[in-house]
Amino acid sequence: MGNSVGMIELSSIAKGIETCDSMIKSADVELLRASTICPGKYMVIIGGDTGSVEAAMKVGEEVAAQFLVDKLLIANVSEQLMPAISSTSQVPTEGAIGVIEFYSVASAIVAADTAAKAAAINLIEVRTGFAIGGKGFVTMSGDVSAITEAIKAAEAASELMVHSVVIPRPLDKLYESLM
Repeated sequence: MGNSVGMIELSSIAKGIETCDSMIKSADVELLRASTICPGKYMVIIGGDTGSVEAAMKVGEEVAAQFLVDKLLIANVSEQLMPAISSTSQVPTEGAIGVIEFYSVASAIVAADTAAKAAAINLIEVRTGFAIGGKGFVTMSGDVSAITEAIKAAEAASELMVHSVVIPRPLDKLYESLM
């Protein structure tokens, strides 16, 4: 995949599909995710080397024009981020659980990357806007102090946070519901 990730969020689904096509044709990037998100928006996530992602993002911003809602580019992304976004993380089901909720998908992605780099936690999932009113949230596991440290770092690096919690001793049923 490379070491960088870029995301563009648009207010038009049709323009989002056109933007996605232009982005992946413009540079040697991998399409990691392209989908509708609530409420009636479209999101494109690409990965690759930093130069290629930057070039594709520039094209995406130009094509999106007035339909651009949000964007991000993260160089040197945590290796835990993409499995958490694509719900393919294989994490231990022990320890505490941390949850951070945001009004913005981009904020949740930045928070997840920051959290994974800040402390010895395991990202469980980064939920990106679908069926949750366009919000984003991050779930993670680890010991209480690591989760607390990760959440503190993520809150400092992100915007539009709604709330965060640390659950010190979750039951196995809660872990099962998150996997």
